[in-house]
Amino acid sequence: MQEFAYRVGMLLSSYTQAINIQNNTTGSLFQQKTKAKILSEEVEGIIQNYLENCFFYVHNNPFEAGLVASLHDWLYSSYLDYIGKRNGTLCNKEIFFKLTGLTINDILNRTENNISDEIIKKFY
Repeated sequence: MQEFAYRVGMLLSSYTQAINIQNNTTGSLFQQKTKAKILSEEVEGIIQNYLENCFFYVHNNPFEAGLVASLHDWLYSSYLDYIGKRNGTLCNKEIFFKLTGLTINDILNRTENNISDEIIKKFY
């Protein structure tokens, strides 16, 4: 785990240096204490998929906040792209589906369901 964190830190540092050289700037590109997170890990004997949980957590926020009655109504989210109702280009849906193994039907079946606060807290 420490080796992974070290490698990610080196990658972020190299990336920052390259961008600073390219733009003739100095300083950090990321907020302080930016850290990488393993996409899937075992927490208390259960495999947790951090990417998948974050996906549903972020996309459910407008619904949970009472801003919309359905996620289909929130135009400022990539949710519509992931379920095939819009063809935006900001997200690489192919990589997401490959990394998670989810399908459009999986997303539709799990939307607007609460993700336990306990699951979210286990990642932090």
